[in-house]
Amino acid sequence: MVGLKPPEVPPTAAMKFVSAGMAGCIADLCTFPLDTAKVRLQIQGEVTIPRTVSSVEYRGVLGTLSTMVRTEGARSLYSGLVAGLQRQMSFASIRIGLYDSVKQLYTPKGAENTGMGARLLAGCTTGAVAVACAQPTDVVKVRFQASGALTDSARRYSGTVDAYRTIAREEGIRGLWRGTLPNIARNAIINCGELVTYDLLKDALLRAHLMTDNVPCHFVAAFGAGFCATVVASPVDVVKTRYMNASPGQYRNALSCLLALLLQDGPAGLYKGFVPSFLRLGSWNVVMFVSYEQLQRALALARPAVA
Repeated sequence: MVGLKPPEVPPTAAMKFVSAGMAGCIADLCTFPLDTAKVRLQIQGEVTIPRTVSSVEYRGVLGTLSTMVRTEGARSLYSGLVAGLQRQMSFASIRIGLYDSVKQLYTPKGAENTGMGARLLAGCTTGAVAVACAQPTDVVKVRFQASGALTDSARRYSGTVDAYRTIAREEGIRGLWRGTLPNIARNAIINCGELVTYDLLKDALLRAHLMTDNVPCHFVAAFGAGFCATVVASPVDVVKTRYMNASPGQYRNALSCLLALLLQDGPAGLYKGFVPSFLRLGSWNVVMFVSYEQLQRALALARPAVA
């Protein structure tokens, strides 16, 4: 595997910002069906208001994907993609594209290396800011992914724009930011388990001279980051998905959603959809970080020609 070599002049913060958003969209296009399968498995068995009995049962990743294609058509795998791409353009740009800049802010002046504390603080900061800006797109994405099994007449929204308008009208502006707190917690954890792990693994591989700063190194570091992020973030992700998809009044808050989940499914419920979560997050990390590294290098190399 080959790729663009690091340019002599490093990419600017603006280049990293744009590259992260583009890389996030590329990764979403490649892995969106796995994300949809994860959402379906996470909300399966959920007690709803009013109570309903689902006629469709999903079993495993491949079983969920095949059931969706058989009962809803192949397009259902990409239900909510528009909102997902909107989310990545704002969300990935902030939490990934600004990570290095924020990390430098937390690094003491004169320090030779960035410490673990600065990396963790940078991951938490960019993750929280990204959620505050992109939460409405995440709410709409999850609801489209969860409602794909319904008939056209039973679906809540006709399109992405209609979803934003309907949620704001029926649930207020706060409805668009439903689940913000668990999402902030989730993404602070994911950023630390994802960006910080990637940063540390890549740095360790380069320092030990096991690999050079190119695609194979980025692949290995991204795969490890995806696994760590999935392990630590799955419980919060399950609660976030259920709370954001809930009907008004179903849960008082994210804590009541967590308690209902534990009473219904026990601790194992916190890891519902773990396999598709890992398959999705692991593959998403690989595609995103490899694309991100190559895109920012391409922009940096093209800068002299543009100038």
